[in-house]
Amino acid sequence: MFTPLITLVDSAQHIVIIQAENPDGDSLGSSLALEELLSEQGKKVTMFCRVAMPKYLRHFSGWDRVVDEFPFKADAAIIVDTLSDTLLSKALETNGVRHWLESHPVVAIDHHASVEDQLPFPHDTIADDKAVATGETIVQAAIELGWSITKPAAVALYGSIMADSLGLTTDGTTAESIRAIARLVDAGAVPSDIEAARRELMKKPATILTYKAKLIERIEYFCDGKLALIHIPWEEIEAYSDLYNPSMLVLDEMRLVEGVDVAVALKTYPDGKVTGKLRANIPIADKIAGYFGGGGHPYASGFRIYDDYDTACRELISATDKLLQDL
Repeated sequence: MFTPLITLVDSAQHIVIIQAENPDGDSLGSSLALEELLSEQGKKVTMFCRVAMPKYLRHFSGWDRVVDEFPFKADAAIIVDTLSDTLLSKALETNGVRHWLESHPVVAIDHHASVEDQLPFPHDTIADDKAVATGETIVQAAIELGWSITKPAAVALYGSIMADSLGLTTDGTTAESIRAIARLVDAGAVPSDIEAARRELMKKPATILTYKAKLIERIEYFCDGKLALIHIPWEEIEAYSDLYNPSMLVLDEMRLVEGVDVAVALKTYPDGKVTGKLRANIPIADKIAGYFGGGGHPYASGFRIYDDYDTACRELISATDKLLQDL
């Protein structure tokens, strides 16, 4: 399964780790872990993402080493946690990046073997549907390839798995997921320290709580109460994002409302862009996001389109209603 990875690593001296343009705990943790693991193999590693790391992820030590300028001098690339061209669109639109990817060895590591592979350049794919997170796949790779999991790698992979499994609570969590966590604790990850760092970062100024109350008042419900929706316009993104990601303020509360299966935050931007962040209680989020060319996980996904808000909202409600009926 991991032959393409070891082939790439053996043939390259400088490897770029590429994240999707909706970075989350799994993609960032996987990137940081690979940076550590590959550095231990004597490789130079650059972590790349065309967008800035969200502030809610900055409890991951090393997040600030992710760069937004593509390292064209790299020999090979590893893409983590996505097989979607849409979620790499900013990078692919950057002058020279598509050609570089078409002419260098590329391996994509994901945990969605059943998801359509949309990457528009030659590459090898390593995807395991049995893994709850890309981080779990990387743990298995390290074991099979005989790579020592150092403490920094263990901490990053622990955060990766816990993020995508929602604390080992989703139905994608398996005994192997828990065994992977145990291996990471043995390797030096301290759950209480990791959680303390996350909670410290989660602290908010009082103005954010006031804003959160206003967001909660604006939540709308559709599809017989099964879809909870919040709209966050550009003015609020501009005003509050430096303090806290507005959508992350309310998505979990929306998901926990009685009768709600899917919670969605739609953000609108001056250039006509609409982004959607989805959280679900049933394995449907990736299918809804896929309707808009996005992707992700069954319980946490995202998409980006260019349309007016009313049209995006109608299509979201229609797609969600159909998928809920089919399910």
